Amino acid sequence: RRLREQRRLREEAVAAAEYYRGLRVPQRMEEALNALFPLRPADLYGELANYFSKFSKAPVICKLVGRKVLDGVGQPTLEVEIYCTVQNYEKRICSTVMSFHSQTPENALPETIEADEKERNDSVNTAVEWVNESLNTMLRDLKPIDQCKIDKMLGEYFTKKEEEKKEIQKQKEGEEPEATRALTSCALSVTLLPGKKKAAKPGKKVTVAERTIPPAEPIESVLCGSLAIGGTSLAVAKAGATISHIPLYLHIALLKHDQASPKEMTLPLPMVTLLNCEKTSPAKLKLVKEVMLIPPVQLSLEQSLEKILDIQKEMMRLLKPSGKAPSPQLADSKKGRANNSRKKALPQASKRISHLGCLITGCDNLEQPLLLMQTACNNLGLELGKDMYLAINCAAHEFMDYVEGKYEILTGTFKSPDEMVDMYVRLINEFPFIIALIDPLRKEDRQQWNNMSCALGSKCYLIAEEAATYISKLKTDQNINIPQCSGVVLKYINQTKVSDLIELTGLLDGQRHITILGSPDGESSDDSFVDLAVGLGARFIKLGGLSRGERVTKYNRLLAIEEELAKNRTLRKANLEFIPFAEESQPENQLSEVLPPPKQDLPP
Repeated sequence: RRLREQRRLREEAVAAAEYYRGLRVPQRMEEALNALFPLRPADLYGELANYFSKFSKAPVICKLVGRKVLDGVGQPTLEVEIYCTVQNYEKRICSTVMSFHSQTPENALPETIEADEKERNDSVNTAVEWVNESLNTMLRDLKPIDQCKIDKMLGEYFTKKEEEKKEIQKQKEGEEPEATRALTSCALSVTLLPGKKKAAKPGKKVTVAERTIPPAEPIESVLCGSLAIGGTSLAVAKAGATISHIPLYLHIALLKHDQASPKEMTLPLPMVTLLNCEKTSPAKLKLVKEVMLIPPVQLSLEQSLEKILDIQKEMMRLLKPSGKAPSPQLADSKKGRANNSRKKALPQASKRISHLGCLITGCDNLEQPLLLMQTACNNLGLELGKDMYLAINCAAHEFMDYVEGKYEILTGTFKSPDEMVDMYVRLINEFPFIIALIDPLRKEDRQQWNNMSCALGSKCYLIAEEAATYISKLKTDQNINIPQCSGVVLKYINQTKVSDLIELTGLLDGQRHITILGSPDGESSDDSFVDLAVGLGARFIKLGGLSRGERVTKYNRLLAIEEELAKNRTLRKANLEFIPFAEESQPENQLSEVLPPPKQDLPP
């Protein structure tokens, strides 16, 4: 018995020696000991662990966890956690919280808002179920660094769910889809911008052609549970960056440039919202939703935010309801902004902070918010157009009166799409420090977008946000046009995947269109969105105001990235150079149908 035991032990020793030699353990142990002896590290076993960790297997996903959480405005949204098997142990790697984008306008009816909230709650619950069940099983044992492979699987899963939904709809009665479309069309004309038909003024001729406008395109239906796709894709990207021991923005840049590390990276210029002009307030102005500041490229982000905070404080001082509102002391009358015959009272501000993280105010005319900004800057010794620039988010789709067939820019004041173009041309000529207009028209008014591009494209960025085609359709249907514009605001919502943004920003870059990454209305405290903007090379980033934690967190992340890039000497200055809308060769099959060049050259 003793001899048999000794023989067994010898056989095990021989097998163990062969096993370790096959994995080169003795050789690597000798190399490690020889390399570390001259260094005599204080933590020898820690150094040995570090040395051998590079020979361990790559981490793989072992579990996904989805849960329902609250976003920055207390609404439900989705959180996705990723666990990986790392050196034989299950380890939590990261999590991401999705931002939720509501398509319900500010002036929607109460029953519409209630239905939207119910739909949102159902969508989040379905997304949690997808993550914890189907996606958890589907992605198990995959490497988080295989972003393209995982995104492809997520896309196929989403397509399958869409087909299942279509099959369910086909089983219903044939009249129901038509009835649903009729109700949707009715809702667009009633709930988006309700208005009563007004009698024509005496002596005014009203023609049928004047009121004929392209009908509103139907809102893209969002598949219940689609948050799970975007949340999982972003969580996988964060996990890949964590496992690779690099920042998320660099991981995204490597994915975009096929693993070629960029020598320099540009920080996107922030569009900082200072005023939210409520369109449902008693004030008359409906044309403006947000007034934003864009800092000059010469300033660092830290310097820019300091100046913007000073302007914000000065605006608060000007808007204090203490006696008479101070009159704007305006300079540069040569540009038509300050003569006594045109003094405008400053708007009255409510003591509320918008969900966008900025001051809510109501205005009676378009000049009020612009003169307020100019007065605040002048009082601080800053000149708009040199030390700071303005951008305006018009959100034109929110003030189209479908009964009148015109835009209601002020209460009771209507303009046709062609008149809107003339108005914007006068606006930019009078206030040349406005360098960006976001959604100045609906996407359906394509001819007017083209006219604006020809008239203003060399002076001002014309940006499509809600007027842009949905990301899903940009990828799947090359024949769907969006208005002629300088650039597009991309939002990471619903079924959008990291690979989608990488592909689309590459196509936009190739066509010399600028990319703006914009945060949705329902923001969370997750700051991954900032890394996405930096890694994708976005020209601008639209984060809202400098209030509310979920907004400020992202500005702080942008500051940290700037500091890191400057320390590594890889920070490249951005530029504000306008690219004229001229005819130029476009890559074939690359969104040329989606973003067509204009047919006319711009004036010099």
